[in-house]
Amino acid sequence: MTPRVSIQTNDFDVSTELAALQGQDLRVGAVCSFVGTVRDTRALTGQASDEVQAMELEHYPGMTEKSIEAMIDEAHQRFDFYAARVVHRVGRLLPADQIVLVAVTSAHRGESFKACEFLMDYLKTQAPFWKKEQTPQGAQWVDARVSDDVALARWGIQAHNA
Repeated sequence: MTPRVSIQTNDFDVSTELAALQGQDLRVGAVCSFVGTVRDTRALTGQASDEVQAMELEHYPGMTEKSIEAMIDEAHQRFDFYAARVVHRVGRLLPADQIVLVAVTSAHRGESFKACEFLMDYLKTQAPFWKKEQTPQGAQWVDARVSDDVALARWGIQAHNA
């Protein structure tokens, strides 16, 4: 059986993960997934000062997995879905590298979409990861964003990160 949460340095294959999540469950009518990648902000702004050369992610082994498991349990209380899978990478990543996969199965698309979005909003603000961006100006820790807290607040959860 595939674990619900994996924290790993190696890349993941989305097709393999989705196939394992769905398995042979004939109740599944929807599989919703989100893949986050390392973004070079310079590609958005055109400003050389916004270049992201790399990102390093750190976590607290054991605590991070437990925290994400609790998030999935919370999502199960809110939404009618069958299974969820979260894969999060740590270590040094480069622009365009995959960082995170959140995938959910359910009978219908609505519950899968909502659960997937809820889990991603929760992960962005509550999962114990530390991110450091490497830019031409040097390395800097990435603070939580107000927009991430706002996204979580629409689910009735207050975050106090930004």
